[in-house]
Amino acid sequence: MHILVIAATVLAVGCSEKKQRTLPTPAPAATVQAAPPPKAPAPTQAAAPNVAVSDELAQQCKLRFGNPTEAPKFDFDEAELEAADRDVLEQIAQCVTRGPLQGRAVELIGRADPRGTDEYNLGLGARRAESVSQYLRRLGVPPQQLAQTTRGELDAKGTDEDGWRADRRVDVTLSN
Repeated sequence: MHILVIAATVLAVGCSEKKQRTLPTPAPAATVQAAPPPKAPAPTQAAAPNVAVSDELAQQCKLRFGNPTEAPKFDFDEAELEAADRDVLEQIAQCVTRGPLQGRAVELIGRADPRGTDEYNLGLGARRAESVSQYLRRLGVPPQQLAQTTRGELDAKGTDEDGWRADRRVDVTLSN
């Protein structure tokens, strides 16, 4: 009998050491609405080291950029733009302020590689999207035309340094 008490005590103490996740209390059934299915990501092409542009935006704005697929993306734990990023963003700013997509809104989706916690990577993706947003605002794009979001590591595909480098970017797409 004493062994059972000791075993139960050890088990209870051991379980109390584990982190417990607290789940939010669900809303009453009458107020719950089904979330819309996630929209499929727009096909993108690497436009600059840290910026990927949707095919639709690149075509309609007639963006001109070289072959940056071998260029590095954001450095690990960084959110600073490079010169090639600024060149592409200048073309986008021109297009949505005075060009064929004048007045159209764009979405800036910050992304991170899978290293780090979910919370940290979401924050890092948000800082990267903010970096792009700030630069576009300095170029005259009104804030109401810029929608920022972060996906953090949610869509990351990399499994090594080269793959992780491709995961560290901001996608620029036309908003619906």
